[in-house]
Parts: sequence; structure tokens; C-alpha cells
Amino acid sequence: MASSGIGLRAFLLVAVLLLVGACAAQVTPPPAERPPEARVAPLAFADLPGWAGDDLEGVRTALIRSCTRLLAQPADRPLGDAVVIGTVADWRGPCTELAGLGDQKTALRAYLESHFQPYRLSDGAQDTGLFTGYYEAELRGSLRREGRYQTPIYTRPAELVTVDLGQFRSELRGQRIAGRVRDGRLEPFATRAEIEAGALAGRNLEILWVDDPVDSFFLHIQGSGRVRMVDGSTVRLGYESQNGHPYVAIGRELVRRGEMPLDQVSMPSIRTWLAAHPDQAAQVMAANPSYVFFRRTEGEGPIGAQGAALTPGRSLAVDRRYVPMGVPVWLDTLDPFDANRPLRRLVVAQDTGGAITGVVRGDIFFGYGAAAAEQAGQMRRQGRYYLLLPRAVVPRTILQGTAPGA
Repeated sequence: MASSGIGLRAFLLVAVLLLVGACAAQVTPPPAERPPEARVAPLAFADLPGWAGDDLEGVRTALIRSCTRLLAQPADRPLGDAVVIGTVADWRGPCTELAGLGDQKTALRAYLESHFQPYRLSDGAQDTGLFTGYYEAELRGSLRREGRYQTPIYTRPAELVTVDLGQFRSELRGQRIAGRVRDGRLEPFATRAEIEAGALAGRNLEILWVDDPVDSFFLHIQGSGRVRMVDGSTVRLGYESQNGHPYVAIGRELVRRGEMPLDQVSMPSIRTWLAAHPDQAAQVMAANPSYVFFRRTEGEGPIGAQGAALTPGRSLAVDRRYVPMGVPVWLDTLDPFDANRPLRRLVVAQDTGGAITGVVRGDIFFGYGAAAAEQAGQMRRQGRYYLLLPRAVVPRTILQGTAPGA
């Protein structure tokens, strides 16, 4: 496979350009949306709401895990897509010192305040956005298709190709598509409905089988899970790839159908509706064409997009175009159960997701178990966040309509 890498990249370039050209020639483009105006502005630590109230101890593990991943990368590798925050070399000093830091809570706070500069991230004048939650799902499964275990969990098909468009055109930086090559053309991969109708059946791509299609659907949304097997063992699953189709929230599909008002949409309410309408559940879930492929994982927790194990309450999924993986982020939002209680803490950008798009947008990883699932299901709050960047870094935005260095 490695020996044909240059040819494959050249072929994909031609395929992508043909695809883009064909679309431009045959389809009238829709009115252009206003491009995000990602902006960063320096602040003092004293300006961070509630900074003194977080003991920071819970974030130590997440910081170390992210630094371990960063230190393993080439020093000249740039970090970021639409928002660039220097290179790996700029992070090596702070990360190296973190590894030798003492266990004292005051030492961690002093380290952060000495080595990092806070920045407010905003979409132009808008510095607030949506914050939700996710968790490590629990399912019941079998290695064989038998009895109630009829829903497959698939690994990634070999023909699924993911393309980083920014490698071919600078104006497409941060955008990715996925599909399969057929007859010399890159075409869309099978949708959720097509896969569930058997598009991948008979190819030995099944990792295992689970007993509930709704649990399987929410596993795709969460991106990781633990499966209790019939023999009493546990298999841990992690995100491997996605079919390239856009994520569609089925809560909005239920609102469109008149099944529930928008202000009542939550993970628990969607689950309740699906359980109460088994004859319509498959059709509603198929309204989301996005489909996730998994792999078996080992270790201390589910693995995020950065490649580090996630830390409950301290790992954040973000839109990696605007918040690069590994960046400490000061979170300022509200508790999932009490809108009058602030939720303010230091987290680390370690994951991403199909529904996590926008300059100010975050998804908090709450962990594993019933309590984590309840927190994640109720978390839907507006909030802000602030990036903590090494003092040697001068962040810059690279976006349509925004000059580098702006």
C-alpha cells in the first residue's frame, strides 16, 4: 500500500478536481453563506470567569496525555487549520516542563499562568455558542449473530477513502470528504439506510452484534462504547472512520414531523420516542445518513481524535478547524441540571465529531455509566471558551475573507 502512495494521491487529486468541476458545471451553487470570522483576542488570567475556583487537579491527566501525543510529532508540524497556533516546537517547552511538575495544586496553577496566555475565541462579534455532552455508551453483544443479537457493528471497509481537501486547494483547508473510488471516479459511500439494508453484509466486516438498534445508533453518535458480551467479557469500541455523509440530528426530524417541540428535544426524550414507536424508529434513524465505523480499543479510556485516552469531565470535542487538538481550553458554561449554576473548568481539546461544527462549539465528555449518560443527555447550554496558548505563540486566523495574521 505504501509503495503506491504517490500514485494514489495524484489520482485522488484528479478525482477531486473532476468532481468539483463537474458539480460546478452542472449545478447552480446556492447563495453563499457568511464565512465564519474566527478571531482571537488576548486576555489576562484574571479575566477568565471563575479561574480561581477550579482546583485544576482533575485536568492534570488530560494535559499530560495530550502533551505526550504532541511531543511525538515532528517539531515543524503546524498546529491548526483555520486558526493556526504555531508549530509543535512551540509546545515542546511547556509540555516538557509539565512532565516534571510536582503534584502540588499550586504548582500546576503557577505553571499554567507562567507558560500560557489566554485568548478569547469568537465568531466575529459573537463569542457564545452551544455546548453539549457525550459519554462512553454501554451495549450488550455477541461475537455471533444469534437470538436477539441482530445489529452489526462494522469495522472500516477497505474501499472507504478519506480526502483532506486542504492538501489540494488552500481555500479548502480544514474540509474533508469521504467516499469510494469506482470506475475512476470518487463517489459517495453508502448511506446509513443503505448500510442497514445490507450494503455491507456478507463481507466479514462485523466486529460483533448487539441486541438493540437504538443502542447501536447512539453508539454512532457517542463515538465509543463498552459492549458486555454474552460470556461476561467486555469489548471496548472506538471510532475508526465515517462514511462521509453529513450528520443530521434526528431530534430535528422529530420536530419536523410534529412529534415533539424543539425545546423538549434531548437524548432521553429521543430514546423514549424511539422505544415507543418501534415501527417508525428505523425510518427516523435513517434520516441521519452519517454512519460510523469502529475498531476494538484497549487502554485507560475511549480514544479521542487526538489519539489520547479521554478524561471524564476534562476532555472536550471541538471543531478542529478552529481549536487544534491538544489545546487547553477554559470553559465557561452552565450546569446541565441547573441553569443558575456555572460550569467553569479547564478542559483539553482532544476529540471532534460530525455534529461539532462552528467557531464556538463544544461537546463535553462526561465518562462512562448511567450518571455520565444522564449528564450528557441533559447538557445543552450556551457558553464561551478561551484558548490557553504558549506565550511564544502568536495565533493567526486563516479563513475566507480574513487575511493571515488578522
